[in-house]
Amino acid sequence: MPIDFNQQIIEEFRANGGKIGGPFEGARLLLLTTVGARSGAPHTTPLGYLPDGGERVLVIASAGGAPNHPAWFHNLVANPLVTVEDGIFTYEARAVVLEGAERDRLFARAAEADPGWADYQAKTTRVLPVVALQHGGGPPKASSAGEALKLVHDMFRRELALIRAEVTASGPGLGAQLRVNCLTLCQGLHNHHTGEDIALFPFLAGRHPELAPTLERLSREHEKIAALVEELREVLSTGSTEGTDSRPLLPEVERLTDELERHLAYEEEQLIPVLGT
Repeated sequence: MPIDFNQQIIEEFRANGGKIGGPFEGARLLLLTTVGARSGAPHTTPLGYLPDGGERVLVIASAGGAPNHPAWFHNLVANPLVTVEDGIFTYEARAVVLEGAERDRLFARAAEADPGWADYQAKTTRVLPVVALQHGGGPPKASSAGEALKLVHDMFRRELALIRAEVTASGPGLGAQLRVNCLTLCQGLHNHHTGEDIALFPFLAGRHPELAPTLERLSREHEKIAALVEELREVLSTGSTEGTDSRPLLPEVERLTDELERHLAYEEEQLIPVLGT
C-alpha cells in the first residue's frame, strides 16, 4: 500500500481503537512497528492478521503479490523484536518466520479462509512468508486495575463481533481458520475467568466484604458462560470434517455473546469503581 494511504489507516486505527472504515471495515488488522534494517528507525505498517491460538498471531508478507518481500519483512528478519498494536493492546512481540511444513499448513489455512492470499501467491514466484508474532506475555498496560479489566473485556467484545461476522459470511462450510478463531476465544475466556476466580475475586472479598453477593453472582455467571463455551466447543468438534455445515455455530456464538455482554457490563458496573478507573 502507498505510504500516504498507510498513514491514513494508521491514524484512523489509533484514533478509533482499531476500527476503520472503507475497504478494510470489519477486517482483522494490526499495526506492526519494526526497526529499520539499515536506518534503525521505527516503521509502522498496517497488516491483516490471523489468530493462531495461545499467545501468537500470524501475518503474511504478501505485498499484494509483488516480486519482492515487503520492507517490514526485511526489517523483522534483521530485528525480530517488534511492537504490535491491535486496537486495544500495545505489546512487544518476537517475530518468527515459519518454515517448511508448518508454513505450508498455515498458509493453506489462511488461503482457505480468504482466497485472496492464494491470489497473491499466484502472482509471484517467491514463496509468501508466514510470520508468527509471539506475545511476550504480561498484563495489559493500564493506569489502574479497573482500566486493565475494561481493556480485557473490550478485547472479548471485539473478538466476538469479528467471529459473528466471520460465521455469518462463512457459508455452509466450517473452515479451519474459523475453528481456530473460535477455539482461541474459548481458551481466552477460560483463562480470564479462571484467573478472576482464583486471584481477583478472593482478593476483593478479603478487602471488600460488602462485595460478597456481587462476587457470588459473578462466579455463578462464570459457570454459565463456561457451559456455553463447552457447547460451542462441542459444535466445533462435531464440525471437524471438511464441508460440515457451519450454520449451527451461529446460534451458539450468539448465545455466548448475549450472556457475556450482560456479564461484562455488570462486572464493570460493580468492580471498576472499586478497582479504579
